[in-house]
Amino acid sequence: MDPFSAEGELLTIHNAFHQGQYQAVLDFDTSSLSQSNITTARVLQLRAQIANGDIQGALTSIEKEKGPDFAALKAFAQHSKGDTLAATKQVEQLVEKTSENATVQILGAIVLQAAGRTEEALSLLSKHQGNLEAIALITQIHLQQNRTDLALKEVSAARKWAQDSLLVNIAESWVGMRVGGESYQSAFYVFEEIAQTPSSTSPKSLISQAVSELHLGRLPEAEAALNQALQNNEHKDIEAVANAVVLATLMGKRDEQERYLAELRRGREGHALLMDLEEKGRLFDQAAGKYTPKVAS
Repeated sequence: MDPFSAEGELLTIHNAFHQGQYQAVLDFDTSSLSQSNITTARVLQLRAQIANGDIQGALTSIEKEKGPDFAALKAFAQHSKGDTLAATKQVEQLVEKTSENATVQILGAIVLQAAGRTEEALSLLSKHQGNLEAIALITQIHLQQNRTDLALKEVSAARKWAQDSLLVNIAESWVGMRVGGESYQSAFYVFEEIAQTPSSTSPKSLISQAVSELHLGRLPEAEAALNQALQNNEHKDIEAVANAVVLATLMGKRDEQERYLAELRRGREGHALLMDLEEKGRLFDQAAGKYTPKVAS
């Protein structure tokens, strides 16, 4: 039986993880799981611990474990705390020896993509055997490449055999927000349902709802969802802060924009939004340097 199917024993912990309910993942009772699924559940719990910001605690636990799954987790934890060189080196060794391992494929691809090695990340993910998280990650990478056509192809193929999967619904909604038009509304319905259902709500799902509201031009509604995410965000999900910067900018709230920018810099200096802003500022200065200002006499 597929452990992630509706009848599978990993469905609850798997869905909780991808809904961003990290504490629920950590609290999940693994004592009744079959031996073959214990490692998968433990990997999800350690990833949830990292997502909650306790990277050092996760690393301490990982050091006690053996096998490629936990070696991949160690690389991912190193990546999460900013040690890109060590993480990448560890992944390279794992790919050489255990590229068929699902955890190596997922976490290794995340590290490689973050290091700008997109083709290597996609090559590693292409080895998956019907892994929905691999499909979701491939979809994300194609969207980052501005290859919406390939992302759409990926989720359309997965929909044929995993039509009831939460992860396929989420990946399809990512694509919908890039396609636009009526797809904005469809994506909103998916994220709103997850975010507003008490059993599945989390800062992560509220951020997704807020982003879909932004795409629909509903700024006050986006602000309400994002404020809810920030208030419920005990572990300070940095993506909530990054999206708060964007929202404050769109709403013309300069003081809030500066406050959230400062918070983002303190939380993750190398965040993609900060890097993009820095690049755009540099390009603007280069363009402005080509012109001599005229001063009226």
